[in-house]
Amino acid sequence: MKAQTIYTVLAKGFMFLSALSLAYVALLAIKSPQAVMDLVNVKLGNNDALSSIRGVYGGVGVTLVIVILYLTFYQLNKGLAFISIFWGSYALSRVITLLVDGNLGEFGNTWLAIETIFCLIGLSLLIFGRKFTSVRNA
Repeated sequence: MKAQTIYTVLAKGFMFLSALSLAYVALLAIKSPQAVMDLVNVKLGNNDALSSIRGVYGGVGVTLVIVILYLTFYQLNKGLAFISIFWGSYALSRVITLLVDGNLGEFGNTWLAIETIFCLIGLSLLIFGRKFTSVRNA
């Protein structure tokens, strides 16, 4: 396989993995907002809380999945930039929480590691992809 083909498969695979992880949480939030919040031991006590989680994690999550899939097929380079910022922003938010509010629990530490790694993978693919003219114009 040519380097560009390998790169494209890796980049699209990473984008799909990102979309899949977001789709899981989005669909879970639409079906059962409480199930999402159970991951962080938070009880939702009223319909406004349920609708907020359903909207933010569910509705916004579905929108992000659609955007990621669109970018994967039509603007791969921009998609990698977007997904790098996305995962990096999640990681930065956790670091801010750690600095302002104190240590994270197991859930927060695990996701801080995952989000940091995903951000670095996205940035690496973005930087490596600049070697390919057709990818740069994608």
